[in-house]
Amino acid sequence: MMRMVPIQLEGGETALGIEVKLPKTTLLAVSTDKGYIMCGALDVSLLNDRLKDRGIIAGRAVGVRTLEELMEAPLESVTWKAEEMGIVKGMKGADAVRLMV
Repeated sequence: MMRMVPIQLEGGETALGIEVKLPKTTLLAVSTDKGYIMCGALDVSLLNDRLKDRGIIAGRAVGVRTLEELMEAPLESVTWKAEEMGIVKGMKGADAVRLMV
C-alpha cells in the first residue's frame, strides 16, 4: 500500500510525504522540488559516489517508522550537494526540508 500526503511547512510551503508499506518494512520519504529526506533505506554513499553527477540533494534519518518521526529525527547522513545548501548531519528533518523548498 502507498500513501501520499501533503506536509505543511512553516512559512506556508508544502512538501509531499510518501509512505510505502512493504513486507516487514515501510519506506518513508518527504520530497520537495529540490530534494528529499528519507528513512534508513536511502544509500547516501551511492548518491555521493556513483550518482554524484546528478547533484542529488538528500538526507537520511534512521530508526523512523512514520512520516512525523522522519520530520522530527536528526539526519544521520546527507549528500554533498545537500551540504552545499547548508543541510548538515544532525539537523532535524523538518529543518532540512525547509531549506529544500
